[in-house]
Amino acid sequence: MRFVFKRSYDDDIRLFRHRAQMFWYLALLVFVLALPWLIDDFLIGEATNVLIWAIAGMGLMILTGHTGQVSLGHAAFMAIGGYSNVIMLQSGVPFVLAFPLSGIIAGILGMIIVLPVLRLHGIYLAIATLAISVLTEDFIIIAEPWTGGISGLVAPPIDIFGIDINRYGTPVLFYFLTLSVTLVVLGAYRNILRSPLGRSFIAVRDSEISAQAMGVNIARTKAVSFAISCAIVGLAGALLGLFAGAFNHETFNIVLSIQLLLMIVIGGLGSIHGAFFGALVIGFLPQAIAISRDGISSLFGLGSWTVPGIESGVFALILVVFILFEPLGIYGRWIKIRTYFELFPFYRKGMFKRQKSYLKTERMK
Repeated sequence: MRFVFKRSYDDDIRLFRHRAQMFWYLALLVFVLALPWLIDDFLIGEATNVLIWAIAGMGLMILTGHTGQVSLGHAAFMAIGGYSNVIMLQSGVPFVLAFPLSGIIAGILGMIIVLPVLRLHGIYLAIATLAISVLTEDFIIIAEPWTGGISGLVAPPIDIFGIDINRYGTPVLFYFLTLSVTLVVLGAYRNILRSPLGRSFIAVRDSEISAQAMGVNIARTKAVSFAISCAIVGLAGALLGLFAGAFNHETFNIVLSIQLLLMIVIGGLGSIHGAFFGALVIGFLPQAIAISRDGISSLFGLGSWTVPGIESGVFALILVVFILFEPLGIYGRWIKIRTYFELFPFYRKGMFKRQKSYLKTERMK
């Protein structure tokens, strides 16, 4: 059992709670750096896909998990990042400029687009962002001279300081590129949460009335949260477009927005860990379903068979199970297990029981 006594505000905002935690995170970093030499190219591609999902999950987690604003339209901002990145690359802009600019463009457009809906809450905000996603798909088709319309775009080769990522015919270099972006976004995200801006995000999530009473500008805080969230998701969209090689409006559809929200709910709302746990589920679940289907087919001699919509059905079933039995997600379950062993035999079953009543200040809305 380990007790951490916080004696100052600096202790509360440290990157690591204690040295043991820092050791395990460094060990994890060494593992992911050595991963290309431990698995084959196919699994490296799957690991890259998980990292892209994790980046997108961190972007949505800032908005939904830490600011409390539900969005069903983040696929639109992934599309903005993916299309703007490829269009700039095709125009001759170097990747080291086009890639960050695609995130900045998605962030700026996201803040401008959502300004009219900042006063909405809950399901009304979700519906408004869902409409943004639908309109973006239509706009991609209409803007055919730039987006390619239904045919879409083909990502050009990536050149970084003279190194052609596609030259070696291996996904290892692209894996390290995605891993580098993931680490940069992770470091920025962690530092935002340690800053006054991150504290204002959490204050708005917990109670807008209380946050406003403490001097937090609600509208500005939400706008900044949307901008940062859309920028990170735009970077994930740029990587997804490069990872896919060719994409169109169907790549960034409404289903992608729903999967993003499912991912952070399953992983655990309000924690960076939840974005990564959810990305593992979303990234590897399709492969697990395919392997299970092939195994059942060979076992019972059914030949090649498919069930339409089985992937969406499994996602929905998993979501229902987590909402009913573990609303805190995978990371929440891990926290409960860890706390149980730390406090044994003094652990109380109702320690993590959800609050059923709203704050009195929220009744003023």
